[in-house]
Amino acid sequence: MICSADMGNTSARILVVDDQPNIVDVLVTVRTFHGFAVDSATTVAQAEQLAESGRPDLVVLDVMLPDGDGFDLCRRLRQRGRRFGIVFLTARDARRDLVSGLTLGGDDYLTKPFAVEELLARVRAVLRRVGSGPAVRSWRRCGATTPAGSPR
Repeated sequence: MICSADMGNTSARILVVDDQPNIVDVLVTVRTFHGFAVDSATTVAQAEQLAESGRPDLVVLDVMLPDGDGFDLCRRLRQRGRRFGIVFLTARDARRDLVSGLTLGGDDYLTKPFAVEELLARVRAVLRRVGSGPAVRSWRRCGATTPAGSPR
């Protein structure tokens, strides 16, 4: 059986959750330029809705949002079995916050201010680790396995 990924739509879908419009604008522009499909939310409520309906491959998540806490949102999403990547992008730079974010289910943690190139590299690394994106899902439908030999 021959099976291949849909090369016309191989970009990962990313949800950017941040209440600072300038951060959202930069990330949407950069990610779109680099071939990602991007949705954005400025509140926990919007993010929760988009995470359920939009089925992102990765969420870039601020911790301090106007209607709640990104840590709590991460916890709820993981409790519901959502396995997409989560990269925290936040001004909270205390070691205990970093440890909390990773312990609650985050895959990476980056503090503001940040270099866009570093964030892109981290996003790509998390997408590789969690095996997300349309191309990876297509390979799974073909019965492909991970490098370790086990299906994800």
